[in-house]
Amino acid sequence: MSEERFLVTGAHGAIGAWVIRNLLREGIPAFLFDQEGSNHRLRMILDAEELSRLETIHGDIVDLPDLEDAIRRFEVTHLIHLAALQLPFVKADPPQGAKVNVVGTVNIFEAAKHTGLKRVVYASSTAVYGEKSEYPDVSLPHDAPLKPHSLYGVFKQANEGTARVYFLDDGISSIGLRPYVVYGPGRDQGMTSTPTKAMLAAALGKPYHITYGGRYNLQYADDVAKIFIRAARAPFEGAGVFNLGGAAVSTQEVIACIETAAPEVKDKLTFDPSPLPFPQAIDNTALRQLLGRLPETPLQQGVAETIDVFKKAIVDGKISLDYTRAIL
Repeated sequence: MSEERFLVTGAHGAIGAWVIRNLLREGIPAFLFDQEGSNHRLRMILDAEELSRLETIHGDIVDLPDLEDAIRRFEVTHLIHLAALQLPFVKADPPQGAKVNVVGTVNIFEAAKHTGLKRVVYASSTAVYGEKSEYPDVSLPHDAPLKPHSLYGVFKQANEGTARVYFLDDGISSIGLRPYVVYGPGRDQGMTSTPTKAMLAAALGKPYHITYGGRYNLQYADDVAKIFIRAARAPFEGAGVFNLGGAAVSTQEVIACIETAAPEVKDKLTFDPSPLPFPQAIDNTALRQLLGRLPETPLQQGVAETIDVFKKAIVDGKISLDYTRAIL
């Protein structure tokens, strides 16, 4: 029996669901910490036996006693913090965004301090950077200046500062990871989610319009989850923040891969040529130096797997008409 016991906040989200799946398939005790709500992403990627082994803790990260109780009660050894409101929701309600994204992260570190945990892994974001015109390099190193243009990015930058101070004051080490464009089953919210929505549309044989063009780092959700787990196991001391990296691709390449996997939607997918308001790529050299070779599923394989998961979920009744109407 492994001595590892993981608590994953925000486990109903896309990355969180894949973290849970990977841990379950390793046979590692994994506890979901999230508010009551839909677990449709977990049901989409887990089989019946895996679903039967889920250990769900309904709690709110803005409630510090909830967190501390869960860590103590389940004898947690590893903490992966993914709970957050994404950019559109922060913009719509900044006070709630600050409460969840900033106060919630402070609570994670405070709970770690009170329960004796000495390491935290958490999600930051590429949104801590400014626009690509503000940087001389095409691919940004992890220590490039932070110049967020959104409250979401400002809140993520605050979390990176929080992590640094908790190491200085309390010796709690942390690794923050900055994803860019994550895709795969379950990625159905957020500003950069439309490539995945195009894959769902393809599984349904429907047309779809991706909301941005340009080039960007594209990261398969399963790979991202594996990296978070590896970071949680790394014997790291300090308060490091690292770019997640991934393959730099164009929206045209994404559409070409979708059309290869689902020829029935050829010429039915379009995109807005305007690029994302972020740098073209973020360099993950520092993360590779820390963790070694990182998982990186080839784009065509990841797109094909995503569409296959969607098709199976549709047949199995795991994707409802209401769900597709809501996100497409």
